[in-house]
Amino acid sequence: MEFRKLPSRKIDSRKQALSAGEVAKRCEIAVSAVHFYEAEGLIHGWRNNANHRRYSRHVLRRVAIIKIAQQTGVPLRDIKVALDALPPNEAPTPAQWEAMSSRWRDLLDRKIHDLSMLRDQLGECIGCGCLSLTACPLRNPSDCLAGQ
Repeated sequence: MEFRKLPSRKIDSRKQALSAGEVAKRCEIAVSAVHFYEAEGLIHGWRNNANHRRYSRHVLRRVAIIKIAQQTGVPLRDIKVALDALPPNEAPTPAQWEAMSSRWRDLLDRKIHDLSMLRDQLGECIGCGCLSLTACPLRNPSDCLAGQ
């Protein structure tokens, strides 16, 4: 049996559009979060003839990366800058995702360093119990108030 390769055809994303409720359900977030992400310019949608918000399926990937980035402590402004570098109305390629994620490596490395330092010094803080702003290496690492 011989198979013929069918010609590829681009599917109109508007024909497979999702409502805000469908995006929220698929991404396990509140509908208000979908609207918030759109208001912040993180995702984009449009209104259909019935004046309902609709979103392309590629928005699901964007919301997934927003959720992951937020869980790792990446601020929304940094998420927006990264997403703005991606094509706005289509799913990004793996190379585009890689380029975007590489921008966060330094930020995440700093966060890992800060959290490791907190983990390593937290026992001393609990042991002393002072939470002094003048001497505590966690709350005042440069000890800038001690000299006053």
